[in-house]
This record gives sequence, structure tokens and C-alpha cells, in this order.
Amino acid sequence: MADPGGSADGLGMSAVSAATGYSRQQIRDLEALGVIPAAHRAPNGYRRFSPTHVRDLRAYRDLATAVGPVEARRTMALIRTAAPDEAAAAVASLHARLNREREEALAAQRALRAVRAEAALDSPPAAGDAMTITELADALGVRTSTLRFWDKAGLVTPERVTAKAGSARRYPLQAIREARITAALRTAGYRVPDVRRAMAAVRDLHDVGRSLGALEARVDSIARRTLALLRAGTTLADIIAPEHRPGRTGDPAAGDAAPRRA
Repeated sequence: MADPGGSADGLGMSAVSAATGYSRQQIRDLEALGVIPAAHRAPNGYRRFSPTHVRDLRAYRDLATAVGPVEARRTMALIRTAAPDEAAAAVASLHARLNREREEALAAQRALRAVRAEAALDSPPAAGDAMTITELADALGVRTSTLRFWDKAGLVTPERVTAKAGSARRYPLQAIREARITAALRTAGYRVPDVRRAMAAVRDLHDVGRSLGALEARVDSIARRTLALLRAGTTLADIIAPEHRPGRTGDPAAGDAAPRRA
């Protein structure tokens, strides 16, 4: 017997699938995971859904776009069972996470632009040019311990040479340039991870422009994900609202039976 698409007692699986783009199996799985409430069962055993189920599935699609399907499933299930304040905080943390991703991408963009500007000031290399750690520290106006920290953090890569007292750092032109860039970025307030990303672009890609293009694409992607999260927001707030919790009188999404396989 075919599953009817819709009737007076609700929407059938095929109608919900057509309205949301999810397959019948995906709808069953999302119901079992708590992304949507348990469907009502008609006398013939078929699941019957309400428009609220369709709304929630569409919100889940936007949420999955914003934060990924795993986090979206976890969040949708959590906000149905957690206390309203905890549920609201969980959604707020998703906004904060996206905003943090955007700030980090923008900081990396600014760092790479500074790298490009610094590179334009480089004078042509002279064979054999190199500095000791003391000479470079004096030239940059920093402590030798700072240069050692930058080395340990992977921001500057000096050479190691054998000396009477053991191993010593030697800074050839490339390392001097890395130290200049690092000093400029740290003075401007960039964090070590931002400086590390900038230096990776110089060393690995040899093309700051390509890295900037990738970061611009990332900022655009974060903007699209943020809009998707905002679209889902009204539905998420509706689910969290105490008056819409399962068991409340008149709750349109509350099912009267545990989910079973159709």
C-alpha cells in the first residue's frame, strides 16, 4: 500500500520529502536522532507529519550549512531537551564561533597584506649576507630571547652552525626577512597563530596573492554560513520557547508515539 502524500490527519512521508528535498530514509534518520519531533502514527501505521516538521527540516538544512551536519544534528536534538537558557546559549555559541572564524580570517588577511608590503621593501639579496642572533636582535630592537622564541614558534628559521661553545644560530637573508616581517606583525598586535599563517604563505606557496584570494573566499563563505544561521534562527527560537516544548497543550509538533520504522 502506497504512503499517501497528505490527508486531513497530516502530511505523509512523500509530501514531506517533496517539500524539503530529504529522502524518506533521511527523514526517518533525522526523526530518530531527535532533529525533528516524533511523527504521529495514523491507524494504518504510517507516519503523519505536521507543517512544523517541514519547517524544522528546512531549519536543519540551514543549520547544517552554517555549522556542518554533525553539529547541526547535535544542536537540534539538544535544544529540544535542554533548559531554555542552556538551549539559547548553545545557539548563541554557534554565532560566536562563526564570528571568531571571521575575525581570524580577517586578521590573517591583514597579516598577509603586511607581508606583501614588507616584501616590496626588500633589497636585492647579496651573496653571503648573514647575521648572528645578537646582530639581528640589535637591528630589530628586540631581545635575543625573543628571537629564540620566534624560532621555537616556527616564525623564523635560522641556520644552525657549530661553534666552540656548541650550536649557534645564524640568520641568512631569508631568515632576516622572516624576522623583519615577524617583528612588524607582532608590533602591530598580531597573535602568533596569525603570524604563523602569514609565514606559511611566504614559505610554502611563494605567492601571497594566492593566499589572500583563499582568505577572501573563506570570508565570503563565512558570510553565507552566517546568513544560513540567521535564517534558521527564528525556528530555533520557536523550538526553544517554553510554550512550544513537547507535552504543552496545543503543541503542533508533539507526537503521541515513539518513532518506529514505516
